[in-house]
Amino acid sequence: MNTAVYMRVSTADQKLDSQDKELRRYCQMRGWKKRTVYADKMSGAATTRPALERLLQDMRAGKIGRLVCYKLDRVGRSLTHLALIVDEMARLKVPLICTSQGIDTSESNPCGKFQLAVLMAVAEFERGIIRERVNAGLAAAKERGVQLGRPKTLDGRAPEIMRLKKDGHGVRAIARQLSMPVSSVFSVLQASNKTNARRSRLQKVSR
Repeated sequence: MNTAVYMRVSTADQKLDSQDKELRRYCQMRGWKKRTVYADKMSGAATTRPALERLLQDMRAGKIGRLVCYKLDRVGRSLTHLALIVDEMARLKVPLICTSQGIDTSESNPCGKFQLAVLMAVAEFERGIIRERVNAGLAAAKERGVQLGRPKTLDGRAPEIMRLKKDGHGVRAIARQLSMPVSSVFSVLQASNKTNARRSRLQKVSR
């Protein structure tokens, strides 16, 4: 079983040495010799972490048997983000081990399922609060007469986005190249897919 070791520090000036020493010692103690290290040097609030994204891709591909990190806040940039990761790990049956906090969601650990349930319950509570805040904000904006929906400025970027998509670029690559939020690029592509689907249906009907 391959063990993924994830480490993160907030700035390029900080060192990974202390995390590396602790995690290496822990893996050796557990007899986990086959390890792959993933390390990011960036703020916890950063929306894009190359090493973490690579780790998640490897996990989805079945290359990871367990994930070992120093603390929970090294993995998720927020409680909601952590919840999404933990939820996916649970579905893929990949345990999460946080060495400094005594967290181990492995099935072989008697407290594992309980720890996982607590993490998911807290995360779901956080998501509920966020939904309430969003809904309250939308309601207040409607009362002020604010027009909700996709900004019209995105329509002007659609040709660029579609050209890059046609050239084989992914959503994140397009967002980086055009200096746009990933969510905006995704919205444009989703709207284009819906438009193409409607055209296809109309063409079939007219035949």
